[in-house]
Amino acid sequence: MASNRHLGRIVAMQTLYEFDFRHGADVEEPADLAKILERNLAEFSNSIEDTNFVEDVVDGVHRHETDIDDIIGPAAPEWPVDQIAKIDKIILRIGVYELMIKRDVPPKVAINEAVELAKAFGGENSSKFVNGVLGTIYRKSNFYEPEEEPSAKPAK
Repeated sequence: MASNRHLGRIVAMQTLYEFDFRHGADVEEPADLAKILERNLAEFSNSIEDTNFVEDVVDGVHRHETDIDDIIGPAAPEWPVDQIAKIDKIILRIGVYELMIKRDVPPKVAINEAVELAKAFGGENSSKFVNGVLGTIYRKSNFYEPEEEPSAKPAK
Protein backbone atom coordinates (compact mmCIF):
# COMPACT_ATOMS: atom_id res chain seq x y z
CA MET A 1 0.00 0.00 0.00
CA ALA A 2 2.82 2.45 0.82
CA SER A 3 4.45 2.14 -2.60
CA ASN A 4 0.98 2.38 -4.13
CA ARG A 5 0.48 5.68 -2.32
CA HIS A 6 3.91 6.85 -3.47
CA LEU A 7 2.89 6.20 -7.08
CA GLY A 8 -0.42 7.89 -6.31
CA ARG A 9 1.45 11.00 -5.17
CA ILE A 10 3.47 10.93 -8.39
CA VAL A 11 0.27 10.77 -10.46
CA ALA A 12 -1.27 13.57 -8.37
CA MET A 13 1.87 15.66 -8.83
CA GLN A 14 1.90 15.09 -12.60
CA THR A 15 -1.78 15.94 -12.83
CA LEU A 16 -1.45 19.16 -10.82
CA TYR A 17 1.71 20.13 -12.69
CA GLU A 18 0.09 19.69 -16.10
CA PHE A 19 -2.99 21.60 -15.00
CA ASP A 20 -0.89 24.44 -13.55
CA PHE A 21 1.27 24.57 -16.67
CA ARG A 22 -1.61 24.46 -19.15
CA HIS A 23 -3.96 26.62 -17.08
CA GLY A 24 -1.76 29.67 -17.45
CA ALA A 25 -0.74 28.90 -21.03
CA ASP A 26 -2.29 30.48 -24.08
CA VAL A 27 -3.95 27.38 -25.56
CA GLU A 28 -7.08 26.82 -27.61
CA GLU A 29 -8.68 24.43 -25.13
CA PRO A 30 -8.52 25.47 -21.47
CA ALA A 31 -7.07 22.96 -19.04
CA ASP A 32 -9.63 20.62 -17.50
CA LEU A 33 -8.33 19.18 -14.23
CA ALA A 34 -10.87 16.33 -14.19
CA LYS A 35 -9.90 15.21 -17.70
CA ILE A 36 -6.19 15.37 -16.94
CA LEU A 37 -6.72 13.32 -13.77
CA GLU A 38 -8.90 10.79 -15.58
CA ARG A 39 -6.28 10.31 -18.31
CA ASN A 40 -3.43 9.95 -15.81
CA LEU A 41 -5.37 7.47 -13.67
CA ALA A 42 -6.23 5.43 -16.77
CA GLU A 43 -2.54 5.29 -17.71
CA PHE A 44 -1.65 3.82 -14.30
CA SER A 45 -4.85 1.80 -13.77
CA ASN A 46 -2.93 -1.48 -13.47
CA SER A 47 -0.67 -0.10 -10.74
CA ILE A 48 -2.92 2.09 -8.58
CA GLU A 49 -5.63 0.36 -6.59
CA ASP A 50 -6.66 3.33 -4.44
CA THR A 51 -7.68 5.96 -6.98
CA ASN A 52 -9.66 7.73 -4.25
CA PHE A 53 -6.36 8.70 -2.61
CA VAL A 54 -5.09 10.32 -5.82
CA GLU A 55 -8.42 12.05 -6.45
CA ASP A 56 -8.44 13.37 -2.87
CA VAL A 57 -4.91 14.79 -3.13
CA VAL A 58 -5.60 16.45 -6.48
CA ASP A 59 -8.98 17.82 -5.39
CA GLY A 60 -7.72 18.88 -1.96
CA VAL A 61 -4.68 20.70 -3.29
CA HIS A 62 -6.74 22.39 -5.98
CA ARG A 63 -9.55 23.44 -3.60
CA HIS A 64 -7.16 24.71 -0.91
CA GLU A 65 -4.52 26.19 -3.23
CA THR A 66 -4.81 29.75 -1.89
CA ASP A 67 -4.73 28.61 1.75
CA ILE A 68 -1.77 26.32 1.02
CA ASP A 69 0.15 29.11 -0.73
CA ASP A 70 -0.56 31.36 2.26
CA ILE A 71 1.09 28.73 4.48
CA ILE A 72 4.09 28.30 2.16
CA GLY A 73 4.80 32.04 1.82
CA PRO A 74 5.98 32.81 5.38
CA ALA A 75 8.02 29.60 5.51
CA ALA A 76 10.00 30.64 2.41
CA PRO A 77 10.19 34.44 2.68
CA GLU A 78 13.09 34.72 0.23
CA TRP A 79 11.04 32.89 -2.41
CA PRO A 80 7.62 34.36 -3.17
CA VAL A 81 5.29 31.50 -4.10
CA ASP A 82 4.89 32.76 -7.66
CA GLN A 83 8.69 32.62 -8.11
CA ILE A 84 9.15 29.04 -6.87
CA ALA A 85 9.85 26.57 -9.68
CA LYS A 86 6.53 25.04 -10.82
CA ILE A 87 7.45 21.47 -9.90
CA ASP A 88 8.74 22.49 -6.46
CA LYS A 89 5.58 24.53 -5.87
CA ILE A 90 3.36 21.56 -6.76
CA ILE A 91 5.39 19.25 -4.50
CA LEU A 92 5.19 21.76 -1.65
CA ARG A 93 1.44 22.11 -2.14
CA ILE A 94 0.98 18.34 -1.90
CA GLY A 95 3.21 18.22 1.18
CA VAL A 96 1.35 21.06 2.89
CA TYR A 97 -2.00 19.50 2.02
CA GLU A 98 -1.01 16.19 3.62
CA LEU A 99 0.82 17.82 6.53
CA MET A 100 -1.58 20.60 7.49
CA ILE A 101 -5.00 19.91 5.97
CA LYS A 102 -5.59 16.20 5.38
CA ARG A 103 -3.39 15.00 8.26
CA ASP A 104 -4.02 11.28 7.69
CA VAL A 105 -0.33 10.31 7.61
CA PRO A 106 2.34 11.05 10.22
CA PRO A 107 4.12 14.38 9.61
CA LYS A 108 7.44 12.64 8.97
CA VAL A 109 5.80 10.59 6.21
CA ALA A 110 4.25 13.64 4.54
CA ILE A 111 7.58 15.48 4.61
CA ASN A 112 9.62 12.47 3.50
CA GLU A 113 7.27 11.73 0.59
CA ALA A 114 7.53 15.34 -0.60
CA VAL A 115 11.33 15.23 -0.31
CA GLU A 116 11.43 12.00 -2.34
CA LEU A 117 9.29 13.61 -5.06
CA ALA A 118 11.64 16.60 -5.09
CA LYS A 119 14.68 14.32 -5.42
CA ALA A 120 13.10 12.47 -8.33
CA PHE A 121 11.50 15.36 -10.21
CA GLY A 122 12.97 18.63 -8.97
CA GLY A 123 16.24 20.40 -9.48
CA GLU A 124 19.55 19.85 -7.75
CA ASN A 125 18.57 21.64 -4.53
CA SER A 126 14.83 20.98 -4.61
CA SER A 127 14.85 18.28 -1.95
CA LYS A 128 16.69 20.50 0.53
CA PHE A 129 14.36 23.40 -0.22
CA VAL A 130 11.22 21.25 0.16
CA ASN A 131 12.53 19.68 3.36
CA GLY A 132 13.38 23.08 4.84
CA VAL A 133 10.06 24.69 3.96
CA LEU A 134 7.92 21.76 5.14
CA GLY A 135 10.03 21.35 8.29
CA THR A 136 9.54 25.03 9.12
CA ILE A 137 5.80 24.80 8.52
CA TYR A 138 5.50 21.72 10.72
CA ARG A 139 7.62 23.17 13.57
CA LYS A 140 5.48 26.33 13.60
CA SER A 141 2.19 24.40 13.52
CA ASN A 142 -0.13 23.96 16.48
CA PHE A 143 0.28 20.19 16.40
CA TYR A 144 4.08 20.06 16.37
CA GLU A 145 5.40 17.62 18.94
CA PRO A 146 9.16 17.66 19.34
CA GLU A 147 10.56 14.18 19.60
CA GLU A 148 12.20 13.25 22.82
CA GLU A 149 15.86 14.09 22.84
CA PRO A 150 18.03 11.01 22.81
CA SER A 151 19.42 10.36 26.26
CA ALA A 152 23.04 11.20 26.69
CA LYS A 153 25.33 8.22 26.61
CA PRO A 154 27.35 7.80 29.77
CA ALA A 155 31.02 8.68 29.39
CA LYS A 156 33.36 5.72 29.38
